Amino acid sequence: MSEIRFVDTTLRDGHQSLWAEGMRTGMMLAVADKMDQAGFEAIELISSSHLKKCVRELKENPWERVRLVSQKIKKTPLRLIAGRVNAFEITPQSVYQLFLQRMAANGLREARISDEWNNFGSWERKVNSAREVGLKPIVNLIYSISPRHTDEYYAQKAREAATLSVARLCLKDPGGLLTPERTAALVPLITQNSNAIPLELHTHCTTGLGPLCCLEAIKLGVRIVNTAVPPLANGSSNPSLFNVARNAEALGYTPAIDHQALKPVQAYFTAIAKREGFPIGAPVEYDYAQYLHQVPGGMISNLAHQLRKVGMENRLQEALEEACRVRAEFGYPIMVTPLSQFVGSQAAINVIVGERYKEVTDQSIHYALGRWGEEGRLYMDPEVKDKILGRPRGRELAKWEPPEPSIQEVRRKIGGAQTTDDDLLLRWLLSEEEIATMRAAGPPKEYLSARHPLITLLEELTKRKGSSVIRVQQGGFSVMLKKKDDRPAS
Repeated sequence: MSEIRFVDTTLRDGHQSLWAEGMRTGMMLAVADKMDQAGFEAIELISSSHLKKCVRELKENPWERVRLVSQKIKKTPLRLIAGRVNAFEITPQSVYQLFLQRMAANGLREARISDEWNNFGSWERKVNSAREVGLKPIVNLIYSISPRHTDEYYAQKAREAATLSVARLCLKDPGGLLTPERTAALVPLITQNSNAIPLELHTHCTTGLGPLCCLEAIKLGVRIVNTAVPPLANGSSNPSLFNVARNAEALGYTPAIDHQALKPVQAYFTAIAKREGFPIGAPVEYDYAQYLHQVPGGMISNLAHQLRKVGMENRLQEALEEACRVRAEFGYPIMVTPLSQFVGSQAAINVIVGERYKEVTDQSIHYALGRWGEEGRLYMDPEVKDKILGRPRGRELAKWEPPEPSIQEVRRKIGGAQTTDDDLLLRWLLSEEEIATMRAAGPPKEYLSARHPLITLLEELTKRKGSSVIRVQQGGFSVMLKKKDDRPAS
């Protein structure tokens, strides 16, 4: 039977979902060559949210990450997730174009294009921008559940996406909401309406059904699935490569991947997780509540944090129920960034204040004005829209027009003639102080993989029983390990 190929998500969605984007560049570099030789169709590396995380928290240069990883991974195409540059601010087209251009110049070869509304105009603009800079575009059809997101909706969206003649379409299920039954309905529907453009699947394990959806899609003709290498699979992440490959093989398919080459990668990231205190992904129990509120896992923790700050942490369930009502009144946006955050924040405010829409965020106002997608303005409940826009702040923001400066104007405002394009994009997203602090931290920390002889020797020696101290010495260099005494003091 047919070959099944895999797109790796470990270095992007895997640690974004499970480690809060906490994987460092050095961690990636230690196993990049092994991943390159494994036979992946592509390897996801970065999205725009990683730029801020790298600089602010990891104190690493994201452009250096892209360059260094692309020097190690030469055989396999590296992929960018090309949604918005700044998830919570309206980005000028000139900045988006430069963002794609610099990603391509630094070594990326593919771009998975997203629009949170599955909007054709946005797809078209982004696909054209990707092609202009030499990135191969793949268009996401984002899955959601609502009265608006019907079979006919997805058939129409597939027909629209097919007119762009992209390399592939991707059925993207960021909330892990797909079931095997919906997969069985949607995959043939999209395939029939996509003018023979190949379809890949990207799902999550949030409800525990991700691996089953992958197998259902494979049986229906999908030949490329997105998976992660454990311990960065399962949980809220993507299905495990090993699990999907093993089950596909049992069904008679041929996984086009070198399992054995990835076993050391699994062992390495497991050791990293234990040493750094990062979560290890594990299969989750089926959770029907996820289908009711559709609030992503990361947002649930944020909602709880907002409520905790005002002493209302016991009202989380009420806030989730309110999120269901707000989503319906907002016209059933797909619960992905930034729309899910707009819904969640407004729901939290409604619960905290005690009167619905008495207070609203500027983002809710811009949403009602159609600035986060015309669909928001068109499908929002009219009474709610009037309530949001009828206040003084609503009338004030209605007069504002999002600026569309040229890149030369952006450079004059925040850069200067000597600023590189890479630095200009960082300055668009971050403060000069944050960037300076990142630069002062120096180059990425080096992480050693198990292939280093000293690491291997120490691992083997620590397995021996009866030794409390291990000392390795060569010339003027020595390493000493001492076993911790856990006995209570007398």
